[in-house]
Amino acid sequence: MNLNESQRVSTNFQEGNAKAVFLDRDGVINELVYYEEHGIVDSPFTPEQMKVFSWVPEAIKRLKELGYKVVIVSNQPGIAKGHLSWDTFWKIRERMLFEVEKDGAKLDGEYYCFHHPEARVAELRENCDCRKPRPGLLLKAAAELGIDLKNSWMVGDGIVDIRAGKGAGCRTIFVGRLKCDICQLMRENDATPDFTAKNLLEAAELIEKMEGENLNKSP
Repeated sequence: MNLNESQRVSTNFQEGNAKAVFLDRDGVINELVYYEEHGIVDSPFTPEQMKVFSWVPEAIKRLKELGYKVVIVSNQPGIAKGHLSWDTFWKIRERMLFEVEKDGAKLDGEYYCFHHPEARVAELRENCDCRKPRPGLLLKAAAELGIDLKNSWMVGDGIVDIRAGKGAGCRTIFVGRLKCDICQLMRENDATPDFTAKNLLEAAELIEKMEGENLNKSP
């Protein structure tokens, strides 16, 4: 597979005024997987491990009803590290889309960074601009989908997501529990989120509330 195709790279740039909610994938859309033999928590490496959170379709539909494009922006270095093949990655993606869309939700785009600076796969060994915390994926999506980043949100469960969102000029929501050590790391990395939420549905409700408050302030 051509790397440019896999990243959804395009030269069809648009001037944008659309608003979007950018979502990290693993930990926001789907459950993370504990690999006991290695003692790590990571992305799904097989289609069977792809388990979308039950509240995700409803959250995405709410965001779409508010007029937002919903776009995944996700680091996916599993292929680069030798954990899975291209074919397996796309099968995992198909499983995710099936679980998201069976209840009527729709994504407007998916942008993935497959690079890793210490990749085992030579063609993916790169310290790139698309790997979060750099904002390259969000900038690419904005250019291709006509998105106004200042009126958009980044929702993620990691410091790299918050830093990427802030770097692109978006408002940010951290999904998960803020422990003291995470708060300290966020301060040290200029990655303090604008808001926090326990999951994507709560994040969607927060954005909905903010939209209502902005509407009431309009003259």
